Formats: sequence, C-alpha cells, structure tokens
Amino acid sequence: MQITPEALENLKAALASSEMEHKAEAKKKAVPRKAAGQSWEDLTLAEWQENDYRLFCGNLVNEVNDDVLSKAFSRFPTFNMAKVVRDKRTGKTKGYGFVSFSNPLDPAAAFKEMNGKYVGNRPIILRKSKWQERIDYKLWKVQRTDHIRNQS
Repeated sequence: MQITPEALENLKAALASSEMEHKAEAKKKAVPRKAAGQSWEDLTLAEWQENDYRLFCGNLVNEVNDDVLSKAFSRFPTFNMAKVVRDKRTGKTKGYGFVSFSNPLDPAAAFKEMNGKYVGNRPIILRKSKWQERIDYKLWKVQRTDHIRNQS
C-alpha cells in the first residue's frame, strides 16, 4: 500500500490544524497569576480540574515521578492526578509536587494518613496548596468575559 502525495499533504494539514486548535484551547485555559510583584499567564494550570482540592507534597527525591506519586495517593476515592515539578533544563525534580482531589474530605484524610510516610526513600511533607491565592482574579474574570463574548 502506497500513500499518495495528496494524502500525505492532507494528513500534514490535519495535524497542523489539530496542533493549532490545541494551542488555542490551552491559551483559553491560561490562568493569570501573580506573585512577588510579577504577573504571568500559567498554561500548566490547564491540566488541572478547575475546582479541585490540592495538597503540596514536599521532600521528594529525584526518583519520585508522577506515577509513583499517583500510586501513593490513588487509594483515596476522589483522587484526580499527581504532578511532580521538574526543572525544565535538567529534568530533575525540584523536590516537590502536587496531588489533586475532587472532594475536600479526601485531602484532609490524605494529610492525616500520608504526612511523614515514605514515598521513595524520604518521608513526604504535606501542606495545603496555596495555588488559588496566586490567581489574579480580576484579570481572569475579564478574560473569561471576553472569551464568552467571542463565542457569541
């Protein structure tokens, strides 16, 4: 079976279109953030559920990845996802990550049960995540209003 040049061009165009749509969708989900006098749009928050409950997980060793952290917290019924933060240049862990839950009771139970337990070869340190405190709600509201108007 041979692929025609026309079919190959159609495939390339479809892939390019899909990538552009994905980038546009991510841009729509970008969340304006502010901290230390700086403001920026955070595209990484598009990966997370909008109204979740998160725990900060500290004291992680380099061997701990998203899967290891997920397995450690997956026994909680409303566990959504886990993310270990890594240095973009080296790929090594920055020593912390986050876990997400749908129900506010699960992070409380996870905190009680998991704080100080070994994940990898170090005891994990848990704290309530403060990611929502850094959202620039004024700018976010303006962006959402503009997005809704543009869809009409």
